[in-house]
Amino acid sequence: MELFDNHKKLYRAAGGLFLLLTIWVAVLPAYKNQADNAPLPDAQPLSEAAQAGKLVFIANGCVACHTQQVRNIESDKVWGKRPSVSGDYADNRRLDAWRNTATLMGTERTGPDLTNIGARQPSEDWHLSHLYNPRIVVEASIMPAYTWLFKVKVQAEKGDVVVKVPKEFIDGDTGVVVATKDALNLVAYLQALKQADLPKDARTPLFLYPRKEAAATGAAAGGAADGVALYAANCQACHQPNGEGLQGSFPALKGSKVVLNTDPEQMVAIIMNGYTGRQPEGFGPMPGVGTNNELKPEEITAIMNHEKSNWGNDAKQVTVEEITKLIEKVKGGPPVNTPPGTGAAVTAAAPALDSSKTAATTNAKK
Repeated sequence: MELFDNHKKLYRAAGGLFLLLTIWVAVLPAYKNQADNAPLPDAQPLSEAAQAGKLVFIANGCVACHTQQVRNIESDKVWGKRPSVSGDYADNRRLDAWRNTATLMGTERTGPDLTNIGARQPSEDWHLSHLYNPRIVVEASIMPAYTWLFKVKVQAEKGDVVVKVPKEFIDGDTGVVVATKDALNLVAYLQALKQADLPKDARTPLFLYPRKEAAATGAAAGGAADGVALYAANCQACHQPNGEGLQGSFPALKGSKVVLNTDPEQMVAIIMNGYTGRQPEGFGPMPGVGTNNELKPEEITAIMNHEKSNWGNDAKQVTVEEITKLIEKVKGGPPVNTPPGTGAAVTAAAPALDSSKTAATTNAKK
């Protein structure tokens, strides 16, 4: 055949067929997907700082170890309040003519999924410490330290964001660690990763293959095993396995007046609605972990009893019935801003905070 004898015609025919198939198989379906899917109504576009942080996320290869997709299986429930839907990614756009990062869904979870990390861990202090050296907040972490995103100075200058790093993690044990613009932008991007609520009339996807409920002697009774696991999943990253927190960053639960208080209302209100009562001491506000992570009364009871009976604490244990009533009483209230252990559960809402400042929320401060 003449087509196969003439290399010019052959290459033109092959090139034309390749172009036609590319348009048919890739380009047209992509345009259809873009037309069929829109961002969720409550989705917030990335700020300028978060957009810059996304580039830092890409440049440092974070997508190699972290996914941004909550699958519709029960084991993924810890990463988000619902399975991911196409609308979660509809607002992503090309970075420029040459780079397409429509999604950063990832393929491997060497580290935790980040779909809802902005809600699970909104603390700027925590993220900065974690980026500088993950072992500061998670002793067994295998994540590399991103020290090049920071500078160690003899003394902080005006406008510097100082990272609260224990002395033993600073080379030479002297100076202060200061976050660079790249570090702050990366944290802004991580804080922006939050699952938007679905429209009220939309059907929420289900998590499949539910696990068996814990036995009555487990979570329902506030058993030690469940308390340990739940504390590790929801509180330990800030307050540490020993309950001593991190000096200047996250308050201790060991000997905490809130934990030792015989009236559990304030502790329940803090877990459900958050806490701003220790901002005068330099601690950032705590988010409502119980609400954000959709913890059940049995789970909150187990966490509270674990905290009340460990690290030398010897406080009165609480029951599921008692905590269930208190959850209903305090649910939906403002963050608690009374001093620790005063017994007053909820007061007026704390003033709005500037998210650009270092006083940011933590995962489980009390």
